[in-house]
Amino acid sequence: MSVTSNSPTPHNLGEGVRALRAKWGWIVALGVIFMIAGVIALGSVLMATLSAIFVIGVMMIMAGVTEIITAFNVKDWGRFALWMLLGLLYVAAGIICFYRPFEAAAIVTLMLGFALIIGGVVRGFLAWSVREAGKPWGWVAVSALITLLLGLMIVAKWPYSSAYTLGIFLGIDLIFIGSGWLTMGLALKNKKA
Repeated sequence: MSVTSNSPTPHNLGEGVRALRAKWGWIVALGVIFMIAGVIALGSVLMATLSAIFVIGVMMIMAGVTEIITAFNVKDWGRFALWMLLGLLYVAAGIICFYRPFEAAAIVTLMLGFALIIGGVVRGFLAWSVREAGKPWGWVAVSALITLLLGLMIVAKWPYSSAYTLGIFLGIDLIFIGSGWLTMGLALKNKKA
């Protein structure tokens, strides 16, 4: 039994671009909506932080339920217990995100700060190794420095930074996502047939 649809499936990139070109207005509208949401998030970073924590909570509960379901498919008792424990921990962490969002935001912000510090140090070593190989390394070093400083600022202002850091990151991310969709939609509009 085969399923047919009214719109043909594109077989190559050119056909896919042509199909998207007809929908350029919707893509531009999506970009504008994302950018507006980003500006709103930056205007209320506390609410954006709470929204980010709630999304993290939902994802953790979904992951936990998946781990618990997987546990029942495991035949070995030791593995069953491990999968079940992991699933219950994920579900518990997700529930904490709902009932204690500010405490969850503090923990996630601290983890983010340390991750940025570690990322900055690793990028610094990468810049150094690229420099020794005689390749361009300046932008990698600048990226390492910015990442390291950002992580240090977050950790230095913790726990106060947990009220606004995730909201600022969410707002900036939404603006960048929106600008990407907007740019793609306008490029599709201006593309020659």
